[in-house]
Amino acid sequence: MNRLANFCAGPASMPTEVLLKAQAELLDWRGKGVSVMEISHRSADYIEIATKAEQDLRKLMGISDDYAVLFLQGGASLQFSAIPFNLLNGGTADYLNTGTWSEKAYKEAKRYEALGLGKINLVAQGDGKDVPNADVWQLSDNASYFHYCPNETIHGVQIFDTPKVNAPIVADMSSCILSEPINVNDFGLIYAGAQKNIGPAGLTLVIVRKDLMEQASAWCPNVLNYKNQAENDSMLNTPSTFAWYLSGLVFEWLLENGGVENIAKINRAKAELLYQAIDDSSFYHNAVNPKHRSIMNVPFTLADSELDKVFLEKSKEAGLLNLKGHRIVGGMRASIYNAVTLKQVQALVDFMKDFEKSYA
Repeated sequence: MNRLANFCAGPASMPTEVLLKAQAELLDWRGKGVSVMEISHRSADYIEIATKAEQDLRKLMGISDDYAVLFLQGGASLQFSAIPFNLLNGGTADYLNTGTWSEKAYKEAKRYEALGLGKINLVAQGDGKDVPNADVWQLSDNASYFHYCPNETIHGVQIFDTPKVNAPIVADMSSCILSEPINVNDFGLIYAGAQKNIGPAGLTLVIVRKDLMEQASAWCPNVLNYKNQAENDSMLNTPSTFAWYLSGLVFEWLLENGGVENIAKINRAKAELLYQAIDDSSFYHNAVNPKHRSIMNVPFTLADSELDKVFLEKSKEAGLLNLKGHRIVGGMRASIYNAVTLKQVQALVDFMKDFEKSYA
């Protein structure tokens, strides 16, 4: 087995223990003589998988019965449309933009003003390096909801404190869900693509307060309607069964390893180690305000961008994969999600120090 350190932003690294279990069960799940991918999503066996996955997620995040937990498809990007269809209800929605993904969510929601779903208000616009102070936010009166992205994957900007607003809070947690404890009761809706901190691409989690599922627009497509999906146990159509199963294994892995509280300590240690190496160097630089540096996605640049290609070649040779930064910001980016180990981050830091000695 040749498992290298994978710093990809998504689809991202998954726990080796989970993959080994899935490998062992791949051809013959629980002695049934078939793969879990080959059984009906409506069979008693699969319903057991789905039910346990939801129960484990509720335990990990402290999700009460006031919330529905949906296992959907289409990624976070489809939720950019589903949210206004379900929640806008003729009112005004506030959007805080702090990076690429919150910007995409805002622009998609803005399209639906023409349908008469309601108005979309831009609360504030970040610069990809910092978060606008709350005292300059232009909040609406009686907003239907307030949308933001706690962790911007591309720019590495994170909002650690839940915004203090009067409207139901909608959060795109695709790249930070399960990375640290949160109070779910502070939110009206949480959504997340699974391919970063949970499982393979193809599954999308939606955690929505049940009282918010009663106001979908007549324009809302059936498969995007949260109430319809909840009433059909997320199986209005055939779900992403294998991704759901694998996500359940990840939930089990987290519970077996101390839950979200313990993984948060490890995540903090990984981030502190990497940021310290960057800050102690004049060769590497991170442009994000230290108060808002992401603990999941760490972008950094080299003093001489002409060395970027060499850095990527040498890091790959060292078994450190997928460190190229997003094209929007350039440079490098290390995504250090839950499945990335402290040992792997230490190996990256050691490589960075050696590279600096050779090329500074």
